[in-house]
Amino acid sequence: MTYIIQKKLRYLENCGRINETKNYIQHGSISVYTHCVNVARMSVKIAKRLPIQVNMDALVIGALLHDYFLYYWHDGEGRHLHGFTHPECAYKNAEMDYTLSPRVRNIIVRHMFPLTPIPPACKEAWIVCIADKICAIEETLFNK
Repeated sequence: MTYIIQKKLRYLENCGRINETKNYIQHGSISVYTHCVNVARMSVKIAKRLPIQVNMDALVIGALLHDYFLYYWHDGEGRHLHGFTHPECAYKNAEMDYTLSPRVRNIIVRHMFPLTPIPPACKEAWIVCIADKICAIEETLFNK
């Protein structure tokens, strides 16, 4: 894990409820916590390969908080719209626990595009949106 991911993860663990995400399954047997770390890693990897500059702090924090919804969505209790509704829930939870920059807000709220209709508005949000889909496929198909 890169230094910036470790540093931001420590901050989030000390100031909020991110450790609760270890208790919820995201894809296959992968926890939400592990999924978010995977997305942060993939986002950094993508960003480093692109010929553009990004706000790496916002990229990593947004990736780590993009699924900060803090509930078990596989229980069938009204969660059939989870894909459409969890970005807003994650944003509200993150806003309660942390001070969010506009870029981090955009990353969290827009990471499910095109399932949610409004596209990302910054480079960092596009990168996390793409990284999330890559990781979801790997976790679902290969249990990585």
